[in-house]
Amino acid sequence: MTKIAVVGAGVSGLTVARILSRNRNNDVIVYESEATPGGLIRCQRIEGSLFHLCGGHVFNSKRQDVLEWFWQQFDKSTEFHAAERRSVVYMPDGLVVPYPIEDHMYYFPRDIQEAFERDLSKIENAHFPEPENFEDFLRGRFGETLYHLYFEPYNRKVWRRSLKDVSLSWLEGKLPMPTVAEMRYNNLHHVDEKQFVHSSFFYENNKGSQFIADRLAEGLNVLYNSPVKEIEFQGNHIFINGEVFDKLVWCGNIKHLIPMLSQLPHLDRYEQAVENLDSHGTTAVFCELDVNPYTWIYQPSSMHDSHRIICTGNFAPSNNATGKMTGTVEFTDNISEKDIRSQLERMPFHPRYITHHYSPYTYPVQNRETREMIQSLKATLAPHQVFFTGRFADWEYYNMDVAIGAAMDLCRTFPIDI
Repeated sequence: MTKIAVVGAGVSGLTVARILSRNRNNDVIVYESEATPGGLIRCQRIEGSLFHLCGGHVFNSKRQDVLEWFWQQFDKSTEFHAAERRSVVYMPDGLVVPYPIEDHMYYFPRDIQEAFERDLSKIENAHFPEPENFEDFLRGRFGETLYHLYFEPYNRKVWRRSLKDVSLSWLEGKLPMPTVAEMRYNNLHHVDEKQFVHSSFFYENNKGSQFIADRLAEGLNVLYNSPVKEIEFQGNHIFINGEVFDKLVWCGNIKHLIPMLSQLPHLDRYEQAVENLDSHGTTAVFCELDVNPYTWIYQPSSMHDSHRIICTGNFAPSNNATGKMTGTVEFTDNISEKDIRSQLERMPFHPRYITHHYSPYTYPVQNRETREMIQSLKATLAPHQVFFTGRFADWEYYNMDVAIGAAMDLCRTFPIDI
């Protein structure tokens, strides 16, 4: 019998635990510091409406193996429904432009359209160097007009730093990547782009993403309200909070793991790099909203600090109490209730405060060395039977489906039969 500790009952930890538990020779125990599973996808019902405590989590994937595994856990036809993403950009002057904005520049006045066309011609005819940061990428891909109109003010609110200081490593799969020809064609023919991430998605009918977490936790040995406080190594055994294991899979924050591994050799060269890893938190504000048809509303306006409204009330009818329309207004990092209420007064759709929740770790921020350092750390820990995966273990900006895929990939390379 191989005894395995999985730390964290978020999507990554639950996926790892479910896969490893399929082998009856594995005894898998999951440690979770909270009272419920889910991590960043947890939800609570407040005044009859469903509050996503961080974001608005939906499911789809471009990976066939992820889709197949996920639908083995759920009944797609009865427990979920398919939905189309109806996202818009709400401009400071009140103009509502469908997302992605670069395909809908014909919504803007003629002078902005002409400036955008000049930018496309310049991009087409110039030979820009390979971008070294997020700002360079946005300017080179979309042009100066769209950069100053939308991309810079919106992303500055998300990242709260110069976009020159944002690495490109997080970008893969996160944004539409149209060519100049595609942007021209889509604007000329008024094409609705449906190739970007989660342009369509599946959503659970009654409990949202909490239902996903609850189902994945079923049948697992999850110790709730049980943070890992101590890890010791004796011979071939790993002692976690005093209990002996053969292997450890860490799906929590890598910053919290490394200080507990002081017994292991060769970790001193990683300690400072891990300590210096950068990130942002999110304040999710649950609000009643004016009725609207949208799912995500992106906000580049400088009149307030919120970067988007996620209209989770439009994800499923059961997300709203009778007679209400609800959603989540997001702010990067921590913000007081007093400031929240003041800022809500300057936002569209008249958000009316219900409650809020602050998550200190939501957006990992990479630099050029982050991925290489994480991979090297994995190679160093593996001989000691310590493994890790997850958004803040891998320090990657994973969506739910990507987190599931990364967990599946780890299990495929796990040094035991699964």
